[in-house]
Amino acid sequence: MSGVDWEPLRARARELSGRAYAPYSRFPVGAAALVDDGRVVAGCNVENAGYGVALCAECGLVSELVAGGGGRLVAVTCCNAIGERLMPCGRCRQLLWEHGGPGLLVDTPLGVLPMSEVLPQAFGAADIDHITRGAAGVAGREDS
Repeated sequence: MSGVDWEPLRARARELSGRAYAPYSRFPVGAAALVDDGRVVAGCNVENAGYGVALCAECGLVSELVAGGGGRLVAVTCCNAIGERLMPCGRCRQLLWEHGGPGLLVDTPLGVLPMSEVLPQAFGAADIDHITRGAAGVAGREDS
């Protein structure tokens, strides 16, 4: 879809799922993404005894993106230990939206979908800008 060669991304995600640190859930996950400059970034889940502070594979992927100089994600895939495609969790959908936007292609278990369908009516930076700019005007008014 849209000129993306999905097989190398899926292979990289499978490779990274084998490097996951998942001693608690025993559910390794790998993720890989294509960046708008042609790079591939990837990550795996890293668990912690304090379950709530575990890092999803997509967190590692975005960390590599930012550490490598940034850019915009174009296509992303996630998989489990046996290579089955996974849908990113809600937190990761938001994270991916921030770094890929509505046109980011997501390789879901039901096929490739744009992020705008994976995370409809997403909350983003524009929502914050809208309020903070408006709040500055409201804060400067005097009540009559």
